[in-house]
Amino acid sequence: MVVLYKILIETGITRKLIILIKMILTETYSRVRVGKNVSDRFPIRNGLKQSDALSPMLFNFALEYAIRRVQVNQDGLKLNGTHQLFAYADDVNILAGSIHTLKENAEALIAATREIGLEVSADKTKYMVMSRDQNAGRIQSVRIENSTFERVEEFKYLGTTLTNQNSIAEEIKSRLRSGTACHHAVQNLLSSRFLYKNLKIKIYRTIIFPVCFVWV
Repeated sequence: MVVLYKILIETGITRKLIILIKMILTETYSRVRVGKNVSDRFPIRNGLKQSDALSPMLFNFALEYAIRRVQVNQDGLKLNGTHQLFAYADDVNILAGSIHTLKENAEALIAATREIGLEVSADKTKYMVMSRDQNAGRIQSVRIENSTFERVEEFKYLGTTLTNQNSIAEEIKSRLRSGTACHHAVQNLLSSRFLYKNLKIKIYRTIIFPVCFVWV
């Protein structure tokens, strides 16, 4: 927690707010429920409180602090001409023009997050080679320190299916299946004679259309 408070100070959070955050996080306890059984309470010494509205914001402060400290290798692929490492919540994506650059930038990120007490989940971390050449990048896994990252041909990132051929065909199929499922879920409402047409259009626009929409 000491590291977190230092990060908040460097970020420019006022002393009054930091004191209030300390009061919230100090001497916190939890219980575990399994079925109808509840454990004795135990103290929380590390990490943030689950389901607490403040926890995601504090986590974002810590992760952004680590990312800003990473000195990425500027060789190779860049998004919008500048960005090679970007994150949304706890989903971090690293772009690189080669396996060597990818390993260097991943090692830098792992080192930066370790300094503030965060760890990269090796089981959830994958890497993918996006190329029109199907034989590009024959290495099936990448090993960084004590973790091995599996190579995949496709994976979901922020709800969107990405493929090694940079094709949106699978994503369109997935969205259509999800849209069909949503339609079946509200079919009784859409076919009801008791609802006005404008209300049915609102149901379609808020429930079905966002699921089917694909950026092209």
